[in-house]
Amino acid sequence: MWARVWRFLYSNYFRFWLKWILRLLTGRCELQRLLAGAEAGARRTLSVEHSLESSKNKVLRNAVHVEEAEVEKCVRDVMKEKKIEQKDTGFKTNLHISLLQITGYKKLYLNVENLRKVPYDSENEEHEEQLIELWNLLMPHENLKARISKQWCDIGFQGDDPKTDFRGMGLLGLVNLVYFSKHYTNEARQILSRSNHPKLGYSYAIVGINLTEMAYSLLKNGALKAHLYNMVSGLPQMEHFHQFYCYLVYEFDKFWFEEEPESIMHFNQYREKFHEKIKGLLLDHSVVLTLQD
Repeated sequence: MWARVWRFLYSNYFRFWLKWILRLLTGRCELQRLLAGAEAGARRTLSVEHSLESSKNKVLRNAVHVEEAEVEKCVRDVMKEKKIEQKDTGFKTNLHISLLQITGYKKLYLNVENLRKVPYDSENEEHEEQLIELWNLLMPHENLKARISKQWCDIGFQGDDPKTDFRGMGLLGLVNLVYFSKHYTNEARQILSRSNHPKLGYSYAIVGINLTEMAYSLLKNGALKAHLYNMVSGLPQMEHFHQFYCYLVYEFDKFWFEEEPESIMHFNQYREKFHEKIKGLLLDHSVVLTLQD
């Protein structure tokens, strides 16, 4: 209760006076202090984002919602509103980078969400080609005898037709699986092999789709901001989301075997424990989670 009261008082009263005092002492507005006082990356961009969202000034508040093409004009508008000289190239460059990261994150989420909403369609040739590509990448020495086949269980699908397993995450689940298998083929085959362990085994493809949901939810709730703001000094792309997914797959496999669950029946319990571990790592504003690490 007291924490909520303090947050209300700070945001509505104390913050304004604190900013006013600091401006008198330093001769610079909050944005100038933030952009000059922190290195490029999550700490700076998260602070800028919070400052803009908390502002009572409409121009500043709207800055976090601009499209990529409007960023340059928005920077000029903010500088004019805050009476910052246009020749201050340092401020201009740093604000431009932060706004690109902020708007890029929002755009990335929309792109990921749109892909998630595309249902797997067995009548779509491109969808079918990606599915077959997944099989060939993971099982190069074994031919798929038929499109509807129990062989799909060998790579961790639940039944004869994988399309039913993509319902929750749509095409995004398949695209993630193919991306990992294509860009980290050796690792993907090793993890598939480990997933067939007689005691600690798990359904590779089903777990992979489950980890797609985890990556998606972390992106949706903003937890990936620090990671992406540190990783990309501009617009985050779908490639960066896929890379984070690859990290999750690789790290989950290690986590699963380190934990040694009694059986696959405890999957949800360990999945949640892994999820909490990742969320904890993402709280660090200097975090970068990539497979190369």
